[in-house]
Amino acid sequence: MNLKEFIKILASKGLLIKIDKPLDVKFEIPTIMKKLDGRPILFSNVKGYDMPVVANICSTRELIALGLEIDEKEIIHRLAKAIDSPVEPEVVDPEKMGGYQEFNGTLDELPILTYYPFDGGPYIASAIVIASDSELGLNASYHRMMKRGKDELVLRILQRHFNEFLKRGNKEFAICIGNSISTLVGAAVSAELGKSELAIANALNKINVIELGGHKVPEAEIVMIAEMTGEESPEGPFLDLTETVDIVRDQRVARIKQIFCRDNPTFHGLLPGGLEHKILMGMPREPTIYREVSKVCEVKDVLVTPGGTSWLHGAVSIKKKSPDDGKNAIHAAFKGHKSMKHVFIVDDDIDIHDPYQIEWAMATRFQGDSDLVLLPNQKGSSLDPSANPETRETTKIGFDLTIPSDRDPKYFKKPELPLDIDISEFVDECE
Repeated sequence: MNLKEFIKILASKGLLIKIDKPLDVKFEIPTIMKKLDGRPILFSNVKGYDMPVVANICSTRELIALGLEIDEKEIIHRLAKAIDSPVEPEVVDPEKMGGYQEFNGTLDELPILTYYPFDGGPYIASAIVIASDSELGLNASYHRMMKRGKDELVLRILQRHFNEFLKRGNKEFAICIGNSISTLVGAAVSAELGKSELAIANALNKINVIELGGHKVPEAEIVMIAEMTGEESPEGPFLDLTETVDIVRDQRVARIKQIFCRDNPTFHGLLPGGLEHKILMGMPREPTIYREVSKVCEVKDVLVTPGGTSWLHGAVSIKKKSPDDGKNAIHAAFKGHKSMKHVFIVDDDIDIHDPYQIEWAMATRFQGDSDLVLLPNQKGSSLDPSANPETRETTKIGFDLTIPSDRDPKYFKKPELPLDIDISEFVDECE
């Protein structure tokens, strides 16, 4: 299912808000994206551009499940299976995908959004970079891209896999905008170096790979071939996942060599710090946490919590069988998501998607002198503004909110109601 097919499904189910009023890429469209966060939007009339903008398409788990054509409860297990058993996608003739034409315009003709007045410039936030290497194969990853001119972008690149590809001399790469849900989720996974995120995406829900400009890329609305110039330039400020403003850094500059588009392409705009940003960053870490914690105890569910910026906080429910399960789960969870700062381990009777239940477990089952795991001077996330600004070190904390093994569990659980009564039989306004 490509992006346009998904948009049609959203419309058929009444899930898509279509806005036909002319709107500006600078502040107007992003503001509406924020005010309607969680609801897919199609901006059909973008001032100064022929191309529509779609947004918020991955802003809930329900939308992700719809795009993957699975039940919402299957997401973690399906993603974990795809990571463990990736399937290489078929390379298809672009003509069978409706054909691609080389775009005669420049970045100036693409509806690249400016989100906030403090932004360093217009930003592409939804793009997936596809890098290739003769030994390592294909790598797919996200990198925010600040427009510097009609054919130049400044990319924020961390010391991760794409950086390794560049260090190996792979200067040319592809930038894909307007991807399928499967590709968007697969590219967000942190797999080991040499494992293709496109193969993970294909295992989630079949994708097509095409060849454009000498590069194998996923089927997308816009494909740009870019090359690193060897120059660095200030990048930022930019609102990050934590909804705090990231600092300005010198980052690498790429020059756009070619742009390919499908017929009547749709540009995917992603709101920085919005729900779509959080879902795509945080949710793919849940199966990696699940896999690690499953090595030490039985896991029921994992959540990288929205309140913890969908990055810094996690919650894990376990079926406790041993007194040490809670603390073992804490250490394993941090191993499964190295950027996580705080993790909450609860029993399997607690719904980790309900923050009130997690807080209730902390209030009734936790003692700070015995149930807290303190890990000072740990390598933290660059997204955490409270971490050491130079070393990025932080203090990680695990909270064992499980029922104490030496106590009777019946004193730690809420009782069921004694009768099953339909209240509408007694109170009219409940009908």
